[in-house]
Amino acid sequence: MELVISMTIGVLAGSGLWLLLRPRTFQVIIGLSLLSYAVNLFIFGMGRLRVGVPPVLDPSVPTNLALYADPLPQALVLTAIVISFAMTALFLVVVLAARGLSGSDHVDSVERGS
Repeated sequence: MELVISMTIGVLAGSGLWLLLRPRTFQVIIGLSLLSYAVNLFIFGMGRLRVGVPPVLDPSVPTNLALYADPLPQALVLTAIVISFAMTALFLVVVLAARGLSGSDHVDSVERGS
């Protein structure tokens, strides 16, 4: 399971970085989204992937902390998802305004040798 998660994080981060370095603004937006997904998976994976354990204290379960899931990574990822959604929406508005002003969707507003 750890290999699958680490490979997924690596593919998302690599693809996101590659798209981030592309000249078109839509590819930059998708690259930022993929990088944020990779970071979210990394944070979630650092909280130890546990299946079937409660994330909060339960009086019916013994007070051994190894029997609980860590709720902090879950809260951080949830917050990061909301922030990345807002960032993507703001970035799309700025890109649409820049395209309207410059007439190009290139990051530097200059098309080089089609």
